[in-house]
Amino acid sequence: MIHWLVAGVGDIATKRVIPAILAEPRSRLAAVVTSHPAKAAAYGVRGYGSLEEGLTDPSVNALYVATPVALHRGSVLAALAAGKHVLCEKPVAMNYSEASEMAAAAAASPLVCAVAYYRRLYPKVVEAKRLIAAGAIGRPVLAELNCHSWFAPADGFRGWLIDPRLAGGGPSFDIASHRIDLLHFLFGKPVRATGFASNAVHTYAVEDNATVMVEFGGGARGVVDVRWHSRVERDQCRIVGTEGALELDPLNGPLLRTPTGDLELPAHANLHFPIVHDFVNAVLDGRAPACPISEAIHTDWVTSQILR
Repeated sequence: MIHWLVAGVGDIATKRVIPAILAEPRSRLAAVVTSHPAKAAAYGVRGYGSLEEGLTDPSVNALYVATPVALHRGSVLAALAAGKHVLCEKPVAMNYSEASEMAAAAAASPLVCAVAYYRRLYPKVVEAKRLIAAGAIGRPVLAELNCHSWFAPADGFRGWLIDPRLAGGGPSFDIASHRIDLLHFLFGKPVRATGFASNAVHTYAVEDNATVMVEFGGGARGVVDVRWHSRVERDQCRIVGTEGALELDPLNGPLLRTPTGDLELPAHANLHFPIVHDFVNAVLDGRAPACPISEAIHTDWVTSQILR
């Protein structure tokens, strides 16, 4: 049984992470780290005012890090030092140097340390990877992913995302990271990366758009364009090969268009449940998680190339 400590009881934790833990059959929510005791009381669990205090709880054997990115490094390193398994929100860290330090600590430990890039577990993404490996589109050469929306936080809700001291970057960290990791999942380790980030509309302290181009060892390239200044929402994903293409538009929807027909492969109603379930299985059954931190840091390498 996994007895979870959740650090950070914000939007993502209350909407997805904690419900996933409560629904996972080999999990229980043991405690949360929060400065608001009422948040712990709402779940009938212990509340700790600091992570350090929570990690001393002998009943806890795993930590979910659901805090702003700036706190990821310290939280993961502290959990590993305390003998706790860790599932961390994305991206791994504020930069590639921090991410590499965290991955090194995980490699030196027998504990499971994974990152919540949950799109790797979308049924249609898993099927797309299988089709690519089977040669359904010939040799893959290009992937195009766009994610556009309007983001202007009001009344402080999710306002930390536009504070570079907490978030590290804007859409390049928040939404591009998922798509860069997806490219890594499909094509392997990135070998070159370049791109642009700027403020085209909003004047907040992080970029409001970024365009990233990544090249992979097999020769495939990926282009990821993310924007927080579009009134028209887009969530596009297209994978082009020498003999066909796979269409996953919208990426968060169920449709997968293949050269031989369309498939409807919906994701779980709670997008975080499969990654929590996978992590529990990795810990209790002794196998690798869907996204170990050793792989997740390649996304931090890519974004560091863009924002340096």
